Amino acid sequence: MHYWNREAECVDRDELRKLQSERLVTTIRHSYENVPAYKHKFDKIGLKPDDIKGIEDLVKIPFTVKTDFRDNYPFGMFAVPMDRIVRIHASSGTTGKSTVVGYTSGDVETWAELMARTLGAGGTTKGDIVQNAYGYGLFTGGLGAHYGAERIGASVIPISGGNTKRQLQIMEDFHSTVLCCTPSYALMLGESARDAQVNMKKSSLRVAFLGAEPWTENMRREIESALCVDALDIYGLSEVMGPGVSYECMEKGGLHINEDHFIAEIINPDTGEVLPPGSHGELVFTSLTKEALPLLRYRTRDITYIDDSPCGCGRSFARMHRVMGRSDDMLIIRGVNVFPSQIESVLIETEGTEPHYLIVVDRAPGKMDEMEVWVEVSPELVSDAVRTLESLERRIAHELHSVLGISVKVKLVEPKTIARSEGKAKRVIDRRELNNES
Repeated sequence: MHYWNREAECVDRDELRKLQSERLVTTIRHSYENVPAYKHKFDKIGLKPDDIKGIEDLVKIPFTVKTDFRDNYPFGMFAVPMDRIVRIHASSGTTGKSTVVGYTSGDVETWAELMARTLGAGGTTKGDIVQNAYGYGLFTGGLGAHYGAERIGASVIPISGGNTKRQLQIMEDFHSTVLCCTPSYALMLGESARDAQVNMKKSSLRVAFLGAEPWTENMRREIESALCVDALDIYGLSEVMGPGVSYECMEKGGLHINEDHFIAEIINPDTGEVLPPGSHGELVFTSLTKEALPLLRYRTRDITYIDDSPCGCGRSFARMHRVMGRSDDMLIIRGVNVFPSQIESVLIETEGTEPHYLIVVDRAPGKMDEMEVWVEVSPELVSDAVRTLESLERRIAHELHSVLGISVKVKLVEPKTIARSEGKAKRVIDRRELNNES
């Protein structure tokens, strides 16, 4: 029997709303009394904890943003003394200092439960062998998946990321049934298996839980075909908890949000206005049970929408659509918002290309932005006539123009030309900033 906390995951939505309100009131008081940054935000606008009586008052609370973590680096956002912190993680500091997160033993227990629900939604049982190829260490992915699998009672192989040849060998020898990694790395494993002539149809692998970066429905089909698995999306941020904030079930119709632990909102990223259900906008989370690092209306910068219609699996939690991009790293090309996922969806549907690409954005002095998409061609096309490749370039450029509304240059490159990633794939090189500095 797979792991399923039916009492929590199938809760009546009126009961859920009542529970959320009770937990929100407790979280607000805990945050105000123990985190100076929150007290300052509240006092600045004359808001008192008593003013928050339930989730209908959520809109009164100011947003928390990533700079709050940097301004209070390293432990200033913690709401408990350090002698209650049993774990410290940190996200990579690509734009400055790392975002540091802490956990009490109670937080670790909650996290294990949320990841057990996540893996259980894909049918994971105590009889499974889980190959965990998320990175261990300061990144939350590895240990998050690890603790969830252990909570279920499954056997965990803590192989971490990298060493693809060994991953495939272990997969074959240990009869791994569940894979946890980034979608980019799943693609890489599939490609390596094909190159090594490993027949994945004979593999024991059944399901893959993929997260840590945005990916598309087309990429899912590519992975499922290459690895012969069901590929399920999982979502989380270090600041919110780590992986396990939301998860897909086998219906594959969006990611169920663990609403007994988090309240999700969708806002207009420009105005901060809360948008009605079904609207596309920026995802905002408020934690309801976190002890070490309570989070109030945290702006994730992830663009998505929420669907609260019933799901065929029976879970009552609302679902978020897979992340479509980010409000802070979307590309603005000649005034048009462009998400890499839009480009990816075109490329994966184009016969003759591989699912590896690079977006290069540039701007010559006094000129407009130019975007070039480098795409790997399939090995069987490499020896084709030049005119065949030129025709393919034109076709991709035409498709991209119809989807994006702007003209794009396309450059076909040989297989394995674009650097592979064992973690989050680097899809964009934006040279505009570099050129502006020179």
